[in-house]
Amino acid sequence: MTAERDLDVVLYGATGFVGRLTARYLAQHAPEGVRIGLGGRSEPKLAQLRSELGPRAADWPLLVADSADAAALAAIAQRARVVATTVGPYQRYGFPLVQACAEAGTHYADLTGETLFMREVIDRFDATARGSGARIVHSCGFDSIPSDLGVLALHRAVQRDGAGEMEDTTFVVERMSDHGFRRWTRGIIFTIAVIYLIRGGILLWQGA
Repeated sequence: MTAERDLDVVLYGATGFVGRLTARYLAQHAPEGVRIGLGGRSEPKLAQLRSELGPRAADWPLLVADSADAAALAAIAQRARVVATTVGPYQRYGFPLVQACAEAGTHYADLTGETLFMREVIDRFDATARGSGARIVHSCGFDSIPSDLGVLALHRAVQRDGAGEMEDTTFVVERMSDHGFRRWTRGIIFTIAVIYLIRGGILLWQGA
């Protein structure tokens, strides 16, 4: 990432179900000085959302772009250090934004659990992202965070107990209530990853 950016984080898909939850969380908890923008297809909807977020969000810029508008997505990517997107299904809507971020050297995060999408992103954009310095981070939601945090907790327990070194681990979901499943499929909202940029570095903060 070589060019100076005027925004640290752009939340793309901000007016959707998960996007609104994420925007609300950022408005309440983002560190002082983090420059945030709201992105999506509809400026009136973005403006309405911003008006609901309170005084901290009053000056957040609104960035309008359709998920198929390569030029508009490139303009967003060129302004931001990180783009976090909630717009899916990613196999249908996600590739142009990944490409824009990879080409601009802009870090990217999404919620996808779509394995084929991730495989195609690697095949199409890995070399571009490596060249520009962009970090492409998938599965920042239910699909990976519970298992990742579970492995971390297990690793710490093994170290604490002096039980040696971990090798392979298996994550097993034995039961999920219908209510919980509906909540997951509606938005993967309880374990969304919010990206904070801390000056020159990136901290991935996993929160509920």
